[in-house]
Amino acid sequence: MSRRVVVIGGSGHIGTFLVPRLVRAGHEVVSVSRGQRAAYVDDPAWADVQRVTVDREAEDAAGTFGAAVLALEPDVVVDLVCFTADSARALVEALRGRVDQLLHCGSIWRWGRSLRLPIVEGAGSPPPDEYGIAKAEIAELLMAETAGGGLSTVSVHPGHIVGPGWEPINPLGNLDPGVWQRIAAGEPLPVPGSGAELMHHVHADDVAQLFELAIAQPEAASGHEFHAVAPTALTVRGYAEIAAGWFGREVRLEPVSWDAFRETTTAAYADASFGHLDRSQCMSIEKARAVLGYAPRYEPEEAVLESLRWLLEHGRLEVSRPLVV
Repeated sequence: MSRRVVVIGGSGHIGTFLVPRLVRAGHEVVSVSRGQRAAYVDDPAWADVQRVTVDREAEDAAGTFGAAVLALEPDVVVDLVCFTADSARALVEALRGRVDQLLHCGSIWRWGRSLRLPIVEGAGSPPPDEYGIAKAEIAELLMAETAGGGLSTVSVHPGHIVGPGWEPINPLGNLDPGVWQRIAAGEPLPVPGSGAELMHHVHADDVAQLFELAIAQPEAASGHEFHAVAPTALTVRGYAEIAAGWFGREVRLEPVSWDAFRETTTAAYADASFGHLDRSQCMSIEKARAVLGYAPRYEPEEAVLESLRWLLEHGRLEVSRPLVV
């Protein structure tokens, strides 16, 4: 069934793949963004997309963002850039009774440390940080809205997104380019923890796939949250070994304490590493498979390699040795 879909944040990494998917599925698509940035990957489908510029932060502050979205006459709204419960609540109140479906992009960080693996929707531990707490509040708000007979909502929770134009979370759980430089040079890599900690990546197109499936099956998806991740997760050790192989190297891991690790990098990179490795998450996708037919195309290392190759080809990352794959 063809519907008019408004994608908020449509020119971002998920939107780069979701918007063309929706066009090809026969939907009328409006991409809303705060600027005129082009999508990260060219696709002829964008010629059929209406593009609208809206400053969400300013509109939220004025209490007019919901009205601005409604003015676009959507049947379905996909919100890829909502980060506070207040912003989500305002949009829900504006859309209630006026649109068929609201889909929200959450995060697997709406859960905290892993206690049982894989983590199933609804069974994770509480998030420890401000970002995760906000994402959990939004997901719970949306589920309560639908359960109470209000707006039909869906929450999709991506893992660590990778793809063209995106810097991948590296084997140490941060965005320090020096990690890739050390791996490519065959230099020792200081690793806090045991090396068995887990990270769960996902290609942006696989996240887009799950959103598309939820739009195509609104009754099945309504009121649910779904994890959008690759079929498998990577340990720190395994990820580092695979990455070293891309440069024709063997990995050289150097176990260190967290205090010692913090002395080797910036506070921001160390905090990012702790956030990823302390959670040590591996998410289940069985619910998304069973309910919606989710079938991610990319294993995590395939998605990361695509990101890394893009960064190197576009001069966004410099290393001393080229890829050999």
